[in-house]
Amino acid sequence: MEEEGGECVLVDPNYNNMAKDLTQLKNDLFEEADGNKFARLKDKLIRTLGADALPVLIAYTKEGKLLHWRNFLLTDILNLVNEGDAAYADYFSWAVTQPGLAYWSVDGLLKTKGDAAYEQLTSVALDEAQAQEVRAKAIKSLAVHSRQPFDRSLPADPGHWKKEQLRLDEVIAWQQSGFPKGEGYVAPAVHPSLQRPVTDLEKAAAKLEKKLKKEREKRQDPASPSNWLTIADAADMDAIQQRWKLPEPYLNFLRNYSPLNVFIDSRKFFQGLHLYGAKELISRQDGYSFNPVKNQPIADWPSQYVVIADAGGDPYCIDLNSPGAAVYTSMHGTGKWEFELYADSFIKFLQQLA
Repeated sequence: MEEEGGECVLVDPNYNNMAKDLTQLKNDLFEEADGNKFARLKDKLIRTLGADALPVLIAYTKEGKLLHWRNFLLTDILNLVNEGDAAYADYFSWAVTQPGLAYWSVDGLLKTKGDAAYEQLTSVALDEAQAQEVRAKAIKSLAVHSRQPFDRSLPADPGHWKKEQLRLDEVIAWQQSGFPKGEGYVAPAVHPSLQRPVTDLEKAAAKLEKKLKKEREKRQDPASPSNWLTIADAADMDAIQQRWKLPEPYLNFLRNYSPLNVFIDSRKFFQGLHLYGAKELISRQDGYSFNPVKNQPIADWPSQYVVIADAGGDPYCIDLNSPGAAVYTSMHGTGKWEFELYADSFIKFLQQLA
């Protein structure tokens, strides 16, 4: 108890110790030279202070001794800053000009300034002195925020974009038009039977769709959608049917529920399983039944097998001679193919995936 202005004031006896501990924690953060220990100190600071840790983290991005951590801290700063909090806009306006901080500062500018960040980020995108990945990041984030299609059909990670994929002419035209909002992307077309399944095939596909929907809710890039079962393009189906006579269950699946960038992450598959769609089915035979370099079939591949999926390179094939489209698999890289039955029908294979 302390006396203040003639009044008795209750003081938490641990207050001074807590303040000293926090001061020491901040000092330790700046003095730490070991990356692993720094990470633990940083996490403790954020757990203890929450958003009040922002001044310390921001100061570290300017003056901290572990240079790579200056950049890593940007993601923590982004998580702690509130949407539209203009108090941090000047910081991100500065950080986006710093080579080691620019990448994630793009999102910081949009989070704090919104549409008002468009002009500066357009300048970043058009600046040839900027790193390629930073320019791509600016275009990607502008596309997402403005719903403009600058990122259409490009990888979700702009770090994988090539220079020739930067749609600079479109960005300039958008700038000259006053940065209008776009219409965004339309979700892929899906077959109505996914919501009202009747047959065994429809029920298996609908069950798989529920699994994929959970994955889409975790992570989805509208410009490059993934984990969808979509209605196949008629031209793709025509090309496939000219090449093979597919068993009816698989043919119907491909026509009505063609996988679009479907990746099954499951303990059954050590490296996950890619389930092919109609658009890629023919090209995915390369390296298995077809040698694209010599432009000829590979002699030791069984002609009745069509690869419909792979798990880390291990093929999963339907048997063209099986009415139910039995699925076989083999390990790759062993010198020869030794196939074994995985599911005695394609529908059972789908049920296992779901």
